[in-house]
Amino acid sequence: MPQEASNKTDIPKAYDFKDVEPRWYREWNEKGLFRAEIIEGRPKFSMVIPPPNVTGVLHIGHALNNTLQDILVRYKRMDGYDTLWVPGTDHAGIATQNVVERQLASEGLTRDDVGREKFIERVWEWKKKSGGTIIEQLKRLGCSCDWSRERFTMDEGLSRAVREVFVRLYEEGLIYQDDYIINWCPRCHTALADIEVEHEMAQGSIWYMRYPVADEPERFVTVATTRPETMLGDTAVAVNPYDERYADIIGKELILPLVNRKIPVIADSHVDPEFGTGAVKVTPAHDFNDFEIAQRHDLPSVNIFDKNAIVTAEGGPYQGLDRFEARKRVLADLDARGLLEKEEDHSLAAGECYRCKTVVEPRLSKQWFVKIKPLAEPALKAVMEKRTEIVPESWVRTYDEWMTNIRDWCISRQIWWGHRIPAWTCEKCGELIVARNTPEKCPKCGSSALVQESDVLDTWFSSALWPFSTLGWPDETPELEAFYPTSVLITSFDILFFWVARMMMMGLHFREDVPFRYVYLHALVRDAQGKKMSKSTGNVIDPLTIMEKYGTDAVRFTLAAFAAQGRDIKLAEERIQGYRYFVNKIWNAARLVLMHVENSRPDDLVLESPEGCGKVEKWILSRLNSVTATVRNALETFNFDVAAKELYQFFWHEFCDWYLELSKPALSGNGTDHEVRSARAVALHVLDTSLRLLHPFMPFVTEELWHHLPETGGDRGYVMTAPFPREDSRWSSPGAEQEIERVMEVISGIRNVRAELGIHPGARLDVIAIPHSSEVSHILETYLAEISNLARVGSVTTAPGDSKRPGGAASLIFEDLELFIPLKGIVDIKEELAKLKRDEAKVMKELKKSEAKLGNSNFTEKAPAEVVEKERKKLEKAQAKLEKIMKHRKTLEAVEA
Repeated sequence: MPQEASNKTDIPKAYDFKDVEPRWYREWNEKGLFRAEIIEGRPKFSMVIPPPNVTGVLHIGHALNNTLQDILVRYKRMDGYDTLWVPGTDHAGIATQNVVERQLASEGLTRDDVGREKFIERVWEWKKKSGGTIIEQLKRLGCSCDWSRERFTMDEGLSRAVREVFVRLYEEGLIYQDDYIINWCPRCHTALADIEVEHEMAQGSIWYMRYPVADEPERFVTVATTRPETMLGDTAVAVNPYDERYADIIGKELILPLVNRKIPVIADSHVDPEFGTGAVKVTPAHDFNDFEIAQRHDLPSVNIFDKNAIVTAEGGPYQGLDRFEARKRVLADLDARGLLEKEEDHSLAAGECYRCKTVVEPRLSKQWFVKIKPLAEPALKAVMEKRTEIVPESWVRTYDEWMTNIRDWCISRQIWWGHRIPAWTCEKCGELIVARNTPEKCPKCGSSALVQESDVLDTWFSSALWPFSTLGWPDETPELEAFYPTSVLITSFDILFFWVARMMMMGLHFREDVPFRYVYLHALVRDAQGKKMSKSTGNVIDPLTIMEKYGTDAVRFTLAAFAAQGRDIKLAEERIQGYRYFVNKIWNAARLVLMHVENSRPDDLVLESPEGCGKVEKWILSRLNSVTATVRNALETFNFDVAAKELYQFFWHEFCDWYLELSKPALSGNGTDHEVRSARAVALHVLDTSLRLLHPFMPFVTEELWHHLPETGGDRGYVMTAPFPREDSRWSSPGAEQEIERVMEVISGIRNVRAELGIHPGARLDVIAIPHSSEVSHILETYLAEISNLARVGSVTTAPGDSKRPGGAASLIFEDLELFIPLKGIVDIKEELAKLKRDEAKVMKELKKSEAKLGNSNFTEKAPAEVVEKERKKLEKAQAKLEKIMKHRKTLEAVEA
């Protein structure tokens, strides 16, 4: 049984989210409401969480991603699906190792000092102590994951899956070991896959160096490079075979300056004659393109850097120098020998390690690779055939280009924390053994002297198996049968290739089906000005801080309301505060409704159809039905913003601002018994349905209010397991909608005149109405009381269509209705116009001052950004104020005329 409120209708005046949120989350979890069931015949809905790094703390991107996932899973759970949302964390190889290495450094130790086994123990200790932080933060966000099925990418089951996949791919010839040029991080001491290298445009230089022609000391070939220190590893100079400038030198030898090694001039069609001088140095061990050239021409490779990017003995006199210090020395020595022709400014995309931001160094080394083309082709085909649909569809083209031009995946990492590669080398005969279980002896020679590969697998290798490994694979489990393929993956677009593409490849290869039917890629959360959030800029919005300040429901609803497909979210704290007011509005509206229904008999509050209801009731029920259809469709198509805004507009502006006001007399007991019962039953029905529609977005306030609703047919249970509303044509009433919209139009028009002319809210206005159709005459007559109450009207006089229009009156012209509001004795028009003239002059002065400032480049370019932004907002406010003054003046001048 759910926890009981002390008195169902005794709701506190203010909503205390700090009490409500932990209380309900604890109860949901303890009662097992998040746990997935497998019931035959029920539809299935499943998702796997993009596993956050075990080192992580909740940031605003996590908050957006997991809010959207939780909205979907709560919606599907309410809609009758067996729902499974698998949570878990990623072991995050490099990131986690760095954390523990920093701990060791604070103790004056390195990982080599403690050794591999002790280091791994330290990492597990850290994981046990601090690794669950982000999981608790996800619970704080309200995530309704099945925590009984929480996984970790290095838990026993997933580790078995990783070994199984590695061995199978190796046995199929899709994993191999080779000397290959890779991206190397000198700080993390590991290889990086291409997509783990971040490229930032930077201003650098390009140097032109002269290489003497052997046996022709007066002749040189000039090459251009952005990395002159790598010349120490050159093994050729290449030119385009069709470049006539070098036709007579192809096949000759050059003297490599500083190290005096002879290198050939070769012809290769991949050389761009337009770049630099058209002659390029070839450094196979330290450049990807040069490595390919060397493969085609059977050139040797000279590795001049060690794992720290320090020059090795191959660099001759520069041995022991850091790569950047070596650059300075090489340039100085070339210049001293007259071999440095010139230096020019040059923009280049410098590659940095995605973890530590160190400039990566292309380096030749022995690594493990996945032969990717045979896996990529089916994964591309599945998307093109829409077996997996990517939303927004604009990302399909990017996916296509990447999968078509993909290179083999380097999966080995030279770190200790991670899945150690299940490969052993026999020290006696050199046999390589790849096995699921640790071998006891060499199958070739019988020796037991086996040494395991020291490298671990790329973190993304285990993550690629996440949709099926978390469900128990390689065993055939009930979960795997029921919930694979998963229904949808919600993730950020920036890991489409890191993760999504690789899950597609592995899922198709090992399960012969796509891992998910839909992939929804959400955009980034930026600050209010559209800038990327960063600690250095000081514009980061911490979700934990703002949840503590405004409540989780307000944060969740804000993120959903701004999650438009394909568009970054510009987030400001004021927006979250605005949706906190919405939470309060829901609370206060519920208090009002429950106050009115608390003494009603349960049978009087049951509403089975709109039959017998008045037009106002039919209108709100019809609108609720339309909103239900819109929200369901929006959630099915991942238009979270559409659903959230529709609910906000309906509940605040239609239910609260209009229905509760229009039906206030009946709700208060003023009317026939039937009118009173009908108004109260409808108000409760709309509140009940709205709480269910809102629950996926705002789980906490809706659950709290749900348990204050009167029981009209047995125990209500929990809102999170109540049926999600469905559209029903019986509740649709287009006629009532049209009629009440006309009433709202009239009331809003009169209110606007009052506001524009500054008429006191308490002043009763007389209205002269000239209707031009029998329909509008009927509306005026039927809803006279509502118009009088809500527009503060004293009397409404109806005049025929050919009547003379009254003078000295404000006018409202509608399609088939004219309204006139006499202003004599209410507004002193001459005095009001004089006041407006003074206000206009004052605002114009402020406007010109702001325009002058913003038109001055010295101010806009040199003043702090926040000062410039403040001035822009000041200008916008002045413009809006001037617009109001002009509109007000125009209205008064029309009346005076």
